[in-house]
Amino acid sequence: MNSVSSIALSGLNAAQNSLNASAHNVANLATDGFKRQESVQTAQAGGGVSTTVREASTAGNALEQDVVTQLQAKHAYIANLAVFKTQDKMAGALLDAQA
Repeated sequence: MNSVSSIALSGLNAAQNSLNASAHNVANLATDGFKRQESVQTAQAGGGVSTTVREASTAGNALEQDVVTQLQAKHAYIANLAVFKTQDKMAGALLDAQA
């Protein structure tokens, strides 16, 4: 089993990869024949997630999907950051209790 930190870090990385792919898609909306990028997340056995970015199977844009992906990535990033903060508080409380 991975530590809480490594699980949260994998979530942060996954959110960043999703945001990067979505931003890339928005930046290339007007490019002829452009194929969108999609971020695919896969659960890891010990906890956390791995992410790969692949090219979409069809050409064209999907602005509404990219905007939703950006919002999801933002919320995933905030949630995983909260895990880091909570773990830090718990570690601090544990160390204070042992002193």
